[in-house]
Order: sequence, then C-alpha cells, then structure tokens
Amino acid sequence: MSRAEEFARLRPLLFAIAYRIAGDTPAARHAVQACRLAWMAAPARPVPAEAHLAAEVTRIAVGALHAARAARGEPVSPLLAAGQADPDRPADLADALSLSALMVLERLSPLERAVFVLREAFGCGDTQIAAALGCSVPACRQLLASVAVISDGGRAPLPWPTCVAGDGNVAALVAAIVPPLVRVGVTVRWCQVGGRPGWVLRDRHGALLHTLLPEIRDGRMHRLHLVVHPGTAAHDGPANRSCTLPRRAGRAH
Repeated sequence: MSRAEEFARLRPLLFAIAYRIAGDTPAARHAVQACRLAWMAAPARPVPAEAHLAAEVTRIAVGALHAARAARGEPVSPLLAAGQADPDRPADLADALSLSALMVLERLSPLERAVFVLREAFGCGDTQIAAALGCSVPACRQLLASVAVISDGGRAPLPWPTCVAGDGNVAALVAAIVPPLVRVGVTVRWCQVGGRPGWVLRDRHGALLHTLLPEIRDGRMHRLHLVVHPGTAAHDGPANRSCTLPRRAGRAH
C-alpha cells in the first residue's frame, strides 16, 4: 500500500479527530490537509501509521485552536490545557481519542454532556438513556441528534477511549463527566469491583451504567479504565452490598 493510499484509508478517522478538537469543518479539513503534507514529505515512513497520523493531526488541530483563541484574546481552555499529551511518553491513538473527547465535552451543555457520555462512553441505547434522564424516548432522541451534530458533525462517532492516561487527563475527564451525570440522577459509588477499588455508576432506577477503575500511583490517579466486566461482583463500600455487573449494552443507532 502506498503512502497516499494509507492516508486515504485513515482520512475519515483523522477528520473525525480534528473535527472534535476544532469543532469546525473548515478547520478540521485544514488540519487533515496539513497532516497529509507532512506525511507525504516525511523522509521515512513512520509506523504504525494510524498512531503516528492520529498524534500528528491532533498536534496540528490543537495548535490551530490555540492560535485562533489567542488571536481572539480568549484564555486557554482548562480542558485543553489538561488534555495535552504527557511529554514523557509518545502520543498515540488513545491520546488523540482522549483529547478529542475532552474537547467535545467542553462545547456541550451539562445535559448534553450527560447524553454524550451515556451514549459514546457507556454504550447506552435510546431507551436506557431516556430512563437515566427521566425523559421520553422521543425527547431523548432529539437530544442525541443535537449532540451528534456538535460532536461528530452528523458522521459516524469515534470510538470512546477505554483507558485515559495521565493524571491531568484523568482529572479533566472525571471533572467533565461526573457532575453532569449526577445532575441527571446518576449515582456514583466507591466499590470493590473484581477485587479492585473503583466507582460504579447507576441510573436513577438503580440499573448499572458503567464502572470507572483508576490506577493510583503516588497518591494520584495516573490512569482510568472505563469498563464493565460481565459477571463480576461489585461490593458497595462499608455496607458490602453486592451487585452484579451485566454485559455492556450494545450501541443503538
């Protein structure tokens, strides 16, 4: 496969990442084109291509966004600052997905954030999201359509990162998603999940939505896994009440 063919294969992914960061179709196209020029001009063919190009288009889109905001005299976004890749490790696809998700969350209202996280991060279907929000399914679908335009420009959504690395990224993600979910009635409890400490999230009716499992080092969360393990028992805090975690709900479209 030639360089041009490989880039063409990955272009939809790269555009989706750039769009989520920039929030603007022309800016996303410009970032993808700049990424293509750098890819074609590189003296050696970087591998793996997907990780390299995802990191490159993220760098270009973030740089352009910083420049545009500085030109308008706007302060640096806390989510954008916290979402920068860890300089001590190479950027990869997971970093690009994490940062692009954070940038979408910045542009959404609290209610839209809850809808976005329930659909994209937790894989909930329309009926389950409506139950979590306490609204009708038609009203829920209107919210989903609005969020899809903001987050993906109406295109197929990006995969949500199942692991977020870097204490800044983890802190930014938790701060961005937990308060909006709590506002719509989601409960967050510290539990033992499969022998590991973590948070179990349930909707207002007690149905399990997801689990967040942190990796803690030197008293700080340096990595966060967003998972639901089928058939794993979770025990709620001191009361030691058990609950069973079902399989992750399939995505409904």
